[in-house]
Amino acid sequence: MASALTTVDNPYDPLAEFDKWFLYDIVNGYNSCGYLARIARTSDQLTEGENLHEIERAIDEIVLLNPTLYKKVVK
Repeated sequence: MASALTTVDNPYDPLAEFDKWFLYDIVNGYNSCGYLARIARTSDQLTEGENLHEIERAIDEIVLLNPTLYKKVVK
């Protein structure tokens, strides 16, 4: 199962249309990837599974703190 962070107004799917999604995100000043990178406590010392779990946790935290701006996409 893959998940991603997006804004509620972004019409593009970050999992299927990343380039279009990213352009919309940056042009509108969100920088969601940078925000996620600041919140997720990933590390080269963690396994890939542990890092994916941490990214998932960070996405959930961001959505919880900003529910009117961000949402989680799951496929």
